[in-house]
Amino acid sequence: MNQVTVSPKYQIVIPRKIRESMKIRPGQKLIMVAEERSIRLLPERSIKEMEGFLKGIPGEFEREPDREL
Repeated sequence: MNQVTVSPKYQIVIPRKIRESMKIRPGQKLIMVAEERSIRLLPERSIKEMEGFLKGIPGEFEREPDREL
């Protein structure tokens, strides 16, 4: 487990091992998500990087009767 310390300016340093494994670059934006008693940092991805990530997911679904066209 990696431990970080919050600075007086509320800043943290992401440990090198994590930066390298997640391919986080200087200046890259991260999305911060608060969940109950934890915080998740998610690297923001460009549209180009996300191309095809939904491939293979079925697009067909059943609508509720009151939502039929």
